[in-house]
Amino acid sequence: MARSAVIRQSLGGAVLIATHVILTKPLRRRRTTWGATATEAAAALPGDELIPHPAWRYTHAVTVDAPPEVVWPWIVQLGQGRGGFYSYVGLENLIGCRVRNTDKVLRDYQNLDTGDEVRLHPKAPPLTVASVEPNARLVLHARDPRTGDASIWAFHLLRDQAGRTRLIERGCSSCGPGLVSRLFFGPLLMEPIGFVMSRKMLLTIRALASAAGTEAARPRPPRRGFVPRRIDLGRRRECG
Repeated sequence: MARSAVIRQSLGGAVLIATHVILTKPLRRRRTTWGATATEAAAALPGDELIPHPAWRYTHAVTVDAPPEVVWPWIVQLGQGRGGFYSYVGLENLIGCRVRNTDKVLRDYQNLDTGDEVRLHPKAPPLTVASVEPNARLVLHARDPRTGDASIWAFHLLRDQAGRTRLIERGCSSCGPGLVSRLFFGPLLMEPIGFVMSRKMLLTIRALASAAGTEAARPRPPRRGFVPRRIDLGRRRECG
């Protein structure tokens, strides 16, 4: 992406964040349930049990015009030093994330196992893969026993009746009593900031995966191979 486009996007993202910080209370319901139905927002999802009493949580969702197996590669490669976060890269790098957002499926980052680490920032403690089921679910978890801070970041892929994907993002956090914990794990700042970044991420994943699904469904022209010349053996010329 051109530098000018990155700057424009970053300014737009900064304005959105400022708006949500200023209008925290009236916009909170929209932030915490953006794109999700009432049933999805209230549903218990795998990974919720890791933080049974969160200080706050959110459920975001989009419908992707592609099956889960096409959406999954974009989810599994999320992370700093991996495929990036498909969000406002200028804002992420402003705080030292050193992220590069890809617009391609990266074969080197298509496998995650329980216990693997995914980083958000090169200097921040990583998230740990708590649960993973290809084409269906990825749950990332972090807990600091010293402070009581804990969070989950989860993605659930559900196939609808039309064969498309309902992509649900669920986040939960709890925080300790300290000021730093309340700022970085409480809803005051992290909720509006996280919403703006997550919304951009989900919309980008939807666009990338939908385009990939369309390309995969496009009929391929027949391959042009060697066609042997037909020889009529019944019309051999006789030799005297």
